Amino acid sequence: MNLVQTPTLMNQISNGVPAMAEPTRMRRARGLVNTVVENLSNRIRNGEIKPATKLPTESEIMLQFDVSRTVVREAISHLQANRLVETRHGIGTFALSPQENANFQISNVDFETVADVIALLELRISLETEAAGLAAQRRSPEHLKTMQNLLHDFETAVQNEANTVPSDFAFHLEVAKATGNRHFADLMTYLGTMVIPRTRVNTDNNAPEGRLSYLKRVHGEHETIYNAIHNQDADAARAAMRTHLSNSKDRLRKAQSEL
Repeated sequence: MNLVQTPTLMNQISNGVPAMAEPTRMRRARGLVNTVVENLSNRIRNGEIKPATKLPTESEIMLQFDVSRTVVREAISHLQANRLVETRHGIGTFALSPQENANFQISNVDFETVADVIALLELRISLETEAAGLAAQRRSPEHLKTMQNLLHDFETAVQNEANTVPSDFAFHLEVAKATGNRHFADLMTYLGTMVIPRTRVNTDNNAPEGRLSYLKRVHGEHETIYNAIHNQDADAARAAMRTHLSNSKDRLRKAQSEL
């Protein structure tokens, strides 16, 4: 059965991109997101924002912290992943009761070191490898179309030097949804964008081959996963997902050894 090739990244990227502008912007954005998350998390946990209370609007948070809408939305995504808020479409975002410590949870404190991120990747390898195999068996045309669109979004973000994390996470989430087993998707949703290593460790800008080549390689690995799922080859889908996540783990281990 022939592989279906999705659009690949442009072979040529125009010269003259400033070497330090993008890393500086990304570090600043991460810092702003963490500032908003920490502030709102503390206010929810100490009771200043009570459960079921509606959070300020995006515009109000933007004004309060002097940040962009993108920063606010990523911060809210982190709060959702930590189960501190829930968003009701068309109504707003509301505070939840902080989870009891006895419940299973993964939060920002679990990502303080490279070793912590590697530990989560080991969990993802077991979870997402099987998810990819099930997705190959059960995917629908709608799932395939969504994955194609997300591959295109990732490619576009790379070309425009934009944030690739949203489309990266959404691709993995769509694979989980394609299993037809809601528990895979629920767990991925709970983990949120924290599951993407470069949200915690600056792997793309520190990659020996450079940011562009690194992200092109990630994109190619996603395409291989997609092609296997499209062709309903469960074994190839599992192998492609395992290779993708194992490569991420190996890159992090190398970064850890150089610290």
